[in-house]
Amino acid sequence: MRNRNILALTLAAAATLAAVPAALPAAAATAAQPMNSRTASRAAGGDCPQLSEKLEWYGNNRAKLQRTIDERGTCANPGLGHGRNKRPVAAFDWDNTITKNDVTDATIAWSLRHDKILRPKSWKSTSKWMTDDAHRALTEACGTKVPVGKPLPTSRNTACADEIFEVREDGKTMSGAAAFAGKWDHRHTVPQYAWVPQLFAGHTVPELESYAAKARKEALAAPVGATQTVGTHEIPGYVRYYDQQRDLIRTLKKAGFDVYIVSAGSEPVTEVWASGKGGVGIDRKHTVAIRSVLDRKGRITTWNQGCGGVPVNKGEAIPYIDGKRCWINQEIFKIKGKKAWDKQDFRHRIALGGGDADTDVTFVGDATGAHLALNRNKSEFMCRAYDNADGRWVVNPMFIEPLPQKEGTYPCSTGAYNEHDGSKGPVLREDGSVVPDQEDRVH
Repeated sequence: MRNRNILALTLAAAATLAAVPAALPAAAATAAQPMNSRTASRAAGGDCPQLSEKLEWYGNNRAKLQRTIDERGTCANPGLGHGRNKRPVAAFDWDNTITKNDVTDATIAWSLRHDKILRPKSWKSTSKWMTDDAHRALTEACGTKVPVGKPLPTSRNTACADEIFEVREDGKTMSGAAAFAGKWDHRHTVPQYAWVPQLFAGHTVPELESYAAKARKEALAAPVGATQTVGTHEIPGYVRYYDQQRDLIRTLKKAGFDVYIVSAGSEPVTEVWASGKGGVGIDRKHTVAIRSVLDRKGRITTWNQGCGGVPVNKGEAIPYIDGKRCWINQEIFKIKGKKAWDKQDFRHRIALGGGDADTDVTFVGDATGAHLALNRNKSEFMCRAYDNADGRWVVNPMFIEPLPQKEGTYPCSTGAYNEHDGSKGPVLREDGSVVPDQEDRVH
């Protein structure tokens, strides 16, 4: 476990591959070449772990993913992990990528129903972007009778639970006023995501882990389709691990990949779900999420660890859109300073990436072998996936309760890209050409 006394922490689109770009390094070009069969690799001493044929994937997605596993793993590279033959890296988002439904929401819901949120000295102090409207709404709803640092009675105070959950969920108060305002890079952070670990300020990491563990037990026991009520909000009451993703991670690890989780959630919460019994077997060392700074007594503060030259901060550089690239570059490939925000060369990028939303589009797009996209109708992400510029995108419906086909088209040519200033623009390919609007084809 990392020292918490300082911080809380080539896939082809068709059956053939015409050519490998000349710009790729020789080793990368070799890895990208298709194999005639796994038998040849086994004869050469290769090990070819296989994805389960009992688990359903859309179309030929299993074969596409297997191809990358074979080409980049031990099947074609028996000496992985020895000498200079470094292991390929796979990285996945967590919420709605590895699990159905959001484990952060499950933890917040459990905490609100069990009076685990501590009253801050001032709601304004919990986020550098919190508006006067949000401060006032939270203060009025939650009151001032509870001493600072003591638990708010959110299990009984519906108004308080409502305001907290609405700010977290939509960045607004219950009256519809903006909860956050000011300037931030909209590809580096989003205040309501950064606010989650800040909301647990005053707790120790083991305390937060215990809340996540109890929420996990409850959510896994609830039947598929179950709902729960938080304040007056009705939200999903269950979470499930996707069997296909569990099998994919298992197969990747057997094939010599280093597998990481990169989440925009609170790191202790993500760690509980990733490494817990019955989870997916990813340990704390391989889990990257929002890392809170602890005080001298080991309690969570409203400060976070930074990335890409951003020092300790109040949420400016979390694993969110381009921030996920930064954290992967910094924590996995050990690229420090401002360079961590940049797309790296072939050898310093992940081989396989998986996600479900715009927050994942940059790091999943960086993958050199396969880009796995679970379809949740998120515009920028699905524009990239359906455009399939490099022929390596693997689009799959959600494995549980998939969404119906999106009506109309994704506005790729006009307003799907999330600009740094928060505005919307066209999605561009690397050569500067505009991605045309896309129909929703995999659902």
